[in-house]
Amino acid sequence: MQKMPGIIQMTHQVVGYKRVSSESQNTDRQLADIKLDKEFVDTMSGYTKDRPGLKDCMEYVREGDMLVIDSIDRLARNLHDLQDLIDSLVKKGVSVKFIKENLTFNSDKDPMANLMLHMMGAFAEFERTMIRSRQREGIDAAKRSGKHMGRPSMLTKKLATEAKALKELGVSIRQIAFRLKVSRPSIYKMLAQ
Repeated sequence: MQKMPGIIQMTHQVVGYKRVSSESQNTDRQLADIKLDKEFVDTMSGYTKDRPGLKDCMEYVREGDMLVIDSIDRLARNLHDLQDLIDSLVKKGVSVKFIKENLTFNSDKDPMANLMLHMMGAFAEFERTMIRSRQREGIDAAKRSGKHMGRPSMLTKKLATEAKALKELGVSIRQIAFRLKVSRPSIYKMLAQ
């Protein structure tokens, strides 16, 4: 707020929201040429709207602010969440601007912008569905070719031999698990082999 003699004047802010899906990605290119008063960043999937940076951003912005986002798919990856987020921001008096799509949403109802939002949101949702489908196909192909999925097994032949020897000496499963630093179910699995 700027103080003027006898008047309190509200200063509207340009707030940025950036999102990438993984730690190996970088948000630097998003909104690089835009002067922001405040920015919020998330490093996680856009599939859910339950993101800490987005939550903080939604709580921070106020009437008269402009929320700037690089692209529609940075805000949401499904049409329902996208529409929900924009509606709640606009009801709050916040303008929402998407740079790549050159779309702005505010209290002025623009039917063309709304149509574009639905089309672009549908494309983002479609893209997310295709990515998940390709991931599933890749995982299934890897399994068919015999590749082990998930983390490496802790159950080595050496551990199994030690577990069996300790069991033959009368040591309890709990004590064996503690000594070998593995879980009790893992000990049962080793002893069954």
